[in-house]
Amino acid sequence: MSDDWKQRPEGGGWFALWLIRAIGCYGGRSVARALLYPITLYFLLRRPYERAASRRFLDRALGRPATLWDIAKHIHTFASTILDRVFLLSGELDRFDIRTHGLDALHEPLDRGQGVLLFGSHLGSFDAMRVLGTKRPQTKIRVVLDKQHNPSMQALLDALNPELAANIIDAGMDGPSVLLAIKEATDEGALVALLVDRAQPGTPTLDVPFMGGTAAFPTSPWLIAAMLKLPVCLAWGLYRGGNRYELDFRMFSEGLVADRHNRAAVMADCVRRYAVALEDRARQAPYNWFNFFEFWRDDDAATIPVPPAADRPAGADAPRRVA
Repeated sequence: MSDDWKQRPEGGGWFALWLIRAIGCYGGRSVARALLYPITLYFLLRRPYERAASRRFLDRALGRPATLWDIAKHIHTFASTILDRVFLLSGELDRFDIRTHGLDALHEPLDRGQGVLLFGSHLGSFDAMRVLGTKRPQTKIRVVLDKQHNPSMQALLDALNPELAANIIDAGMDGPSVLLAIKEATDEGALVALLVDRAQPGTPTLDVPFMGGTAAFPTSPWLIAAMLKLPVCLAWGLYRGGNRYELDFRMFSEGLVADRHNRAAVMADCVRRYAVALEDRARQAPYNWFNFFEFWRDDDAATIPVPPAADRPAGADAPRRVA
């Protein structure tokens, strides 16, 4: 996986995000959901790079050539979860039918006062994890996010939930600062949530088999878990249509042990096991895959045209491959 995901321009921009927030807040979720159809059509027609990425992923996940309808459904699912962020982050959880699996296993280390790392991905809605705050109001939840990646979305989230924004650990900081912030939080028994399917530019990755190809996954999250000897729980918040979400929690480790002499082998094993778990869930809920960029290192990845200058971030002058 290249740094392509960091270079993609924001979809919709500041005005579109705040407009849908206003419609959602004042017109209600039903009215706002009606707007998702023209939004889906816009992205289907105007964003060929994301459309191509969707097609290549769905080809793998569905085991057949993806149709235009499949791609539209994929984009609509993504748009639905973006809209629902307005309500989830505003604390309006009663609007949703959210079902959980495996939550008791996550509670065990927290009940002992031990901090836990909650590893998520861009599969489904990580915001649906807000339900944890209602089930364990005594547990402090910290989220590791890169504040500068989507500034318009970040500004929106700051306005919707200032308390959550204040508890964000900025992934854009240098590595030692992020590690120290995570350690301080988990020493206090906090649940620290972070997404582990994308690597920050310049950070180490490992190539592993994934959905019939080879993809690069970051190793830093697993190194943090090993250094701090923390329990790791995998989590997915899958959108199931309408107002339904399914939260799935799987304890990955009660505490990684990696001495200096075997650290590389332990990290490699963790990344491979994680890729297997992510592939399993992605095949079960393919339209929840929200990595709309080059993800695989396949030699036969198709080259697509360069975006128009107005829609292209600075420095993105070469043709790019889309997975």
